[in-house]
Order: sequence, then structure tokens, then C-alpha cells
Amino acid sequence: MKNFFILLAMKILHLGLKILGKKGGNFLGKIAYEWNPDIFQYFKISCPIIAVTATNGKTMTNNAIGHVFKTAGKKVISNIEGNNMETGILSTLLKHCSLTGKIKADYLVFEVDEGYVPVVFKDLKLDTLVILDFFRDQLDRNGEVEALILKIHEFLKTYTGNLILNNDDPNVARLGQSNPENPNIYYFSVDRYTHATNEMKEAGEGKFCPFCHTRIKYEYYQYSHIGKFQCPNCNYGDNEIYQLATNIDLKNKTFSINNITYQTKFNSIYNIYNFVAVVACATLYHIDTEIIQKALATFVLDNGRLEEIKIKNISTIINLAKNPTGANVSLRILKEDDEEKELLFVLNDNLADGHDVSWIWDINFADLNHVSRIITSGIRAYDMAIRIKTAGYPIDKIETYPNLSEAVENFYKTNCKKYVIANYTALQPTRNEILKLDKDD
Repeated sequence: MKNFFILLAMKILHLGLKILGKKGGNFLGKIAYEWNPDIFQYFKISCPIIAVTATNGKTMTNNAIGHVFKTAGKKVISNIEGNNMETGILSTLLKHCSLTGKIKADYLVFEVDEGYVPVVFKDLKLDTLVILDFFRDQLDRNGEVEALILKIHEFLKTYTGNLILNNDDPNVARLGQSNPENPNIYYFSVDRYTHATNEMKEAGEGKFCPFCHTRIKYEYYQYSHIGKFQCPNCNYGDNEIYQLATNIDLKNKTFSINNITYQTKFNSIYNIYNFVAVVACATLYHIDTEIIQKALATFVLDNGRLEEIKIKNISTIINLAKNPTGANVSLRILKEDDEEKELLFVLNDNLADGHDVSWIWDINFADLNHVSRIITSGIRAYDMAIRIKTAGYPIDKIETYPNLSEAVENFYKTNCKKYVIANYTALQPTRNEILKLDKDD
């Protein structure tokens, strides 16, 4: 009866929030979880649960998987707005369940914070787990990446569901051996693309074999430590590939798997990995290839995650960067663009960002070709300006405006192409300020 009344109270509260025009975020889940931490056991779920976790790319991959299943005519319940800790996922379930806890859907698809996979799925039966990558991220919250990997490794020791792993990340591929009794391990990989390098150009992790501790060898690096690798001693990394992307064409935004071409709206190698994971997941559930093609060709993510918009008729690309790899991926896209452009980098150090911003010194600001001006803003605007200056970028081309509104206003005083990079708490305020500028005209 306790859980029944908790659900009843949350339904009433949800209705009140809707009347006020509020989405609530993880508010419902936070209250319900405080009242009963075991409430996940109350839900009656008969459909598969798919989860996506990673340091970078969770939101895009999660939402794209949901979009594929919806395109196939399936009913999907998903936390598409993020809220990926236990209280956020609980909020999603509370909004869609009956008073008896029953969930009616064909699939539940959840983005899950890396540190919360064992917490969320202690009481929920997970059918498929997709793991994209692991990088250093918010050290004052998450600690070193190895601690995070070991936490998921412990969870996977008894997990027997589908496990979809990025074979090009040594931090991820190792998890395929967490439970030798699990036959449902599926690796995906991406063939070398035009801008791959023979040497690591950015900060990376996982340089040594986790099994024999030999330094692993790379055939090439796609970005950071993502690339084709193998341990020369024990052959770690030499796995059977379930889905391999080839013919990577970022200019035309296409790639192929098994001689089938997929068109997307994104032009980053980082997103190719996300979409190959999507194809792998959809294929496991026997979704027709034509439906997957249609879904990927129409998928967009209008929340500042590699979002392309026009402001004052100026092409603008906005992306989140909450760690060195996210920033370096954004800068790679900028560097691979031969057009003249300008960059706005907004850096905050709020609690959700992590107060430690030393990670900006692992951002690769070298070779900023055709970047005529950089503006920095946010709480740590001057820290970012100093970092860019020490990388060798001309100081007379750096402008610093701690006030975000002033930064955006000055950013659009010129007409060339714009790139915007913002960290976690800076992203939506920056995006809103940019959109507001367009509305004011």
C-alpha cells in the first residue's frame, strides 16, 4: 500500500507540474526515492529494457535508438531529456506507469550515468547494455576513470544480457571479459577515416593492456585513445566484430555497414561511433535495415549537442564539452572545416560541472586553421582565455566577456561561420542567449 500511495502522490504532483508548464526533471523521482529506495521493485515491466552508458555520447545514442524503434512503429518510453541518474530514470517510470506500477511499452530505452548503472539495474532487469566509451570526466565527482570501469566490471560479472561494446576503446572492450559465461557479447568498430592519425594527438586513457599490462599498439587513432588497437603480447582487442562501419564520408555525412549506406545529419567521427552502436542495437532486435536507414537520415538532436542552426542567417554549430575529449571532438570538427569561422567557448565551474577545471589544459588548441577570432565567456572565462593564449593562438584575436549576453552580442557582430562550445551548466544558457538574439531581430 505504501508504494501505491507514493505513486498516487507522484501522479497528482506530475499533473500539477504539467498545469504549471513544468517538466519536473528528476523532481518526482527524488521525492519517491527518498520515501522508498526500493521502489524500483514495485514496477511491473514485461518489455525489454535497453540502456546506454558512456562518458560521451549517451544522450545522442539513447535518443537515436529510441527514434529507430519509434520509426518502426514501436511504443518507446525513454528519458530523452537526460536526467540519467536513478532519480531521473525513476521520474520517467513514474510518469508512464499505472497506480499498480505497470508499464505499457514495447521498449524502455534509458540513458544512464556511468556511475549509476549498478544502482539502477539492481532491481530492474536489463536486457541490453550499450557502452560507448570511457574518458576522464569530472574528477572531483567521478574520480579516476579506472575506478568507474571497475564499478561497471563488478556489475557485469553476473550480467547475462546483451552487451554491445565499442571495440575501438580499450577501456570498453575489456568489459567483454567481465563474465566469461555470457555468450551475448557484441563488438562494434569503425574503419579508419580520413583524419585519423598514426600518433595520439589528444589526451587519452587505457594505454596498457588490462590483462597482461603490456603497452598496447595502435594501427591508427580516430580521436583521443579511440582507434584500432591490439596487445602485442596477449592479442587483447582482437575480437570478432558484429558491426563494422566502412567508407566513412564526413563531408557527405554517410557511412556503410555490410555494403549498406547510412545517411545522417552529422559530420563527426565521434557520431559515427554513436550511430554504429545504434545500428548494432537495432539489428539485435531485428529492425529492418530500411527502417534504420530512414530513422538515421531523419534523426536530429535539438538540444545543443552538435546542433546546427541559423542565427541572423549565419551558420552556427553548438556543442557540449564537459571534458577534454568532448572539447577535442568539437575542435576536430572545427579544424576539418576549411571555411573561415569564429569560436565562442563558455566555461563554468558550478557543482554540476565540477569545480576543478584543470581539464582544459588537455584540450588541443593547436592548428586552429581559418579561426579569425575566439571569444571566451562564463564563470571561468579568463582561465579559458589564458589556456588558448598559451597554446599559441594570437592574443589580439582573443576577446573575453564574463557576461554571457555581452559575449553573444559581440560574437555576432561579424558575419562569418560560428562554432560554440560550452560545458555542462553553460550549454543551455548559451543556447538560449543565442536563440534570443535571433528572436530580437
